[in-house]
Order: sequence, then C-alpha cells, then structure tokens
Amino acid sequence: MAGKVTFLQDRCKGCELCVSVCPKKIVVIDLTITNRKGYHPATVNDMDACIACGSCAKICPDSIITVERL
Repeated sequence: MAGKVTFLQDRCKGCELCVSVCPKKIVVIDLTITNRKGYHPATVNDMDACIACGSCAKICPDSIITVERL
C-alpha cells in the first residue's frame, strides 16, 4: 500500500525520532532548509517507497506528521 506523508515543517524541531523509526529509511532531515524556529525539518526523500505504516506520525512528540494511505 502506498502512502503520502506531510510534515508541518515550520513546527518541526528536527529531533530525528521519525527518522529513526522509518522501516524504509526514507524519512530524513532536510539540511537545505531552515524553518522559522531555526531547525532543519524532516521530510521524505522517496514518497513512492512509503508504505503508510504511520510509525513516523506515532512517534512525533509534536504531532506534526500526517500519513495518508493512497
């Protein structure tokens, strides 16, 4: 099953918890962007590989990740 992951990047504090739990290793910290809080936010580098497991959203302490099953 394919998935779509969205992040509220302006609220992400770059804690990397979502990076550590992704079974497909597609959640990464985007070092090319700095959000308004001064952090590098998380993003997905290969959306086609997402299996919509929801692990990233479950572990996020700020609830800024939404996972949709397509």
